[in-house]
Amino acid sequence: MLAAQAAPSDQVNLGAIGSGGRGMYVMGVFQKDPNVRVGSVCDVYEPNLEKALSLASKAQGGQSPRAIRNYKQILDDKSINAVLIATPEHWHHRMTLDAIAAGKDIYIEKPLCQTPEQGMDLIRAEKASKCIVQVGMQRRSYDLYLEGRKIVAAGTLGPVRMVRSWWLNNYVNQPPPAKLDGPLDWEQWQGPVKRRVAVDPLRFRHWRYFSEYAGGIAADQGAHAFDGMHLLMDASYPLAVTAIGNKIQATQFDQPESMVTIAEYPEEFTGIFTINYAAMKYQSKNDQLSQLDGDKARMDIGREECRVYMQGAEDTVAIAKRSERGFGYAAELHVQNFLECVRTRKTPTAPMRIGFQACLVTLLANISRKTGRRVRWDDVAGKVIL
Repeated sequence: MLAAQAAPSDQVNLGAIGSGGRGMYVMGVFQKDPNVRVGSVCDVYEPNLEKALSLASKAQGGQSPRAIRNYKQILDDKSINAVLIATPEHWHHRMTLDAIAAGKDIYIEKPLCQTPEQGMDLIRAEKASKCIVQVGMQRRSYDLYLEGRKIVAAGTLGPVRMVRSWWLNNYVNQPPPAKLDGPLDWEQWQGPVKRRVAVDPLRFRHWRYFSEYAGGIAADQGAHAFDGMHLLMDASYPLAVTAIGNKIQATQFDQPESMVTIAEYPEEFTGIFTINYAAMKYQSKNDQLSQLDGDKARMDIGREECRVYMQGAEDTVAIAKRSERGFGYAAELHVQNFLECVRTRKTPTAPMRIGFQACLVTLLANISRKTGRRVRWDDVAGKVIL
């Protein structure tokens, strides 16, 4: 089926599926383009739906989108060109397949999927379609990371055999989740996972930390960290992944807040990602960093700055790059790239393959953590090897 084409005026009619905090934020970024109109908003939690409808209406001069409570109604709407999918992770696979079948262009938040098999399904579906798919790996469009990639490609660092990345925060001592502020279609929210009869505010508000719905914080943030490595190093799929996790401190959840992932690549480098969400809290501009260890120089790249230190002069910054507009600009650039590709039918900066590559490392990491084994990936067969 052919994807719906943008109107001659370049207007894109967007359907937003999932209007929590991230969904509303990205929808607002879409609306910075004067030729984008949000035609429908879907959510199963009424307070989120009402907030998103109000936000969208205000941004488009009082033109209110349709309120939708089942995403398939958006997919059936022929006037919708593209959809933003910003739901919990356990819905990504099914919704994305359905959106492709409906011929919609898709902006899907990360992590892309919950299993390697789901990822391969999505890649095949995208390949068989004419749909434009952009996964929310915004570093792929970010000016700072593109500058960093040029530095690596120029050979300034020399051969890079290791990339070390870390991310620090804390969610261990969270207060109990607030009661729901309005109606929730709990049955629909649970979707394809195990049914629980009673509404559980903890699972609803903190789904990222439960294995039924997501891969834990190591996957949620690890997808970004590893995608940054892949971009900077021009890396392909990993050869193997090994991971260990600390004892769970936030015992209301079932995934560790502290974890180390080691990924081996055919480009002859190792990527190490350390996440510790049982650490002290930092300003967001300082809570993450990737360091590329070359034999001529080291490059440090975070949210808003990139610095290079040469051998023999590691106390002096040799090259400094900064995003003057801050990390939020990355999302704007990524949405702009998607909209350009919707209009031109070019391939976006983060198609399904790129989104799956980053997600795959974290999926293999969770398998490794649970089995206590080094997990290999057969890129030709598209299968996990234990």
